[in-house]
Amino acid sequence: MFCPQCGANQSDELKFCKLCGANLYAVRQVVATRETDEKFDWSKTWVAEMFLSDRERKRRKAEFERLRGNIPDTQRHKEIKAGVITGSAGIGVAIFLYVFMQGVILSGNVAPDAVEILRRLWVVGVIPLCVGIGLVFNGLVVGRRSDRPGNPGSGILEGETNSRFPRLADTAGVDPPTFSVTDETTRHLSGPDPNDR
Repeated sequence: MFCPQCGANQSDELKFCKLCGANLYAVRQVVATRETDEKFDWSKTWVAEMFLSDRERKRRKAEFERLRGNIPDTQRHKEIKAGVITGSAGIGVAIFLYVFMQGVILSGNVAPDAVEILRRLWVVGVIPLCVGIGLVFNGLVVGRRSDRPGNPGSGILEGETNSRFPRLADTAGVDPPTFSVTDETTRHLSGPDPNDR
């Protein structure tokens, strides 16, 4: 028998591989109990995808994205988060470059014509700051418009409702329960009554 982990040839009596220690007994058990009368299902292959209609392909893609957690609200939240992180990194780079370049200038080992360039090098941090602001804007404003049914990338086809993407329940008008979970479960227990003290 060949070891499936290292490929070494081992005798059939060994329970473990001499080289890597793989459990050969378990491998033999799996090979022996494998069902061979299993039928092949063509509907689970890429061939079935070829014969789907465009509408069904879009529906499946939207369902797959929903199962992965890529609903529009989640995508928008991730985009806003990425924008805040990128913008913060841009501010950090700008502050670092400003302080670092001021230190280089004050050291006195810089040519006078390079001083003006070094003083303005902090502007490089504005680039990621602008990218971050753009991501936040896209998540807050533009992303909301693309969630309407029929828009490309919304995951909702024309004529469908947004019921596939559940919203959070509004519990503002629901009264909290006035009972405890243990009220009815502990009354039948025998023992000293705490009220008798």
